[in-house]
Amino acid sequence: MTQQTIALVTGANRGLGRKFATELLSRGVKVYAAARRPETIDLPGAVPIQLDITDPESVRRAAAIAGDVTVLINNAGVSTEADLLSGPIEDIRLEMETHYFGTLNVTREFVPIIEKNGGGSVLNVLSVLSWYHAPSFGAYSAAKAAGWAMTDALRTELAPRGVHVAALHVGFMDTDMASFVPADQKIDPAVVAKLAVDGLLGGQPEILADELTKQVKAGLATANG
Repeated sequence: MTQQTIALVTGANRGLGRKFATELLSRGVKVYAAARRPETIDLPGAVPIQLDITDPESVRRAAAIAGDVTVLINNAGVSTEADLLSGPIEDIRLEMETHYFGTLNVTREFVPIIEKNGGGSVLNVLSVLSWYHAPSFGAYSAAKAAGWAMTDALRTELAPRGVHVAALHVGFMDTDMASFVPADQKIDPAVVAKLAVDGLLGGQPEILADELTKQVKAGLATANG
């Protein structure tokens, strides 16, 4: 990335989003660090911006402010741990509103900006659960699977328009969202952020961040073969 690269990272106040912002700043990139509560952004050099991806008006306001963006990282997410049969329907709906409709809404607002600025990239943060659908995470898995389909469709649609679309798939990371997972089963989000940015720069369509994700993806290929 060059000094002309300008990125917006959603959910940048903690977890993987914070690591994305940190990684991009270390490369000399201007970073809009977006969060529902921008006062929680404390990264030196980042530009805090208010953004709730489930609120269309909030998304429009952010797009009006960050009109120089060339890279969009759709990282913001939620995990309700709802299963599909007995989980609260409100939680299941929130998962889809966040990971699918929210991500799509942000993308729809920022793609014209990226095009106007000469082209660039969109990275959607997905999950190994895009492919492996555990019943105990039924709502999350369904929403991430929808996000994967959306990412693939957008990649094909936007390639002729000078916008590269990539997906990041990863298992458990050492973040608040995965606090219940044993430490030896989690990957450092800083490592994931660096790997993802490298993959995005390298034009990769899908970035597989850990061995579990690679094994599950290979299993899909075997099952489909």
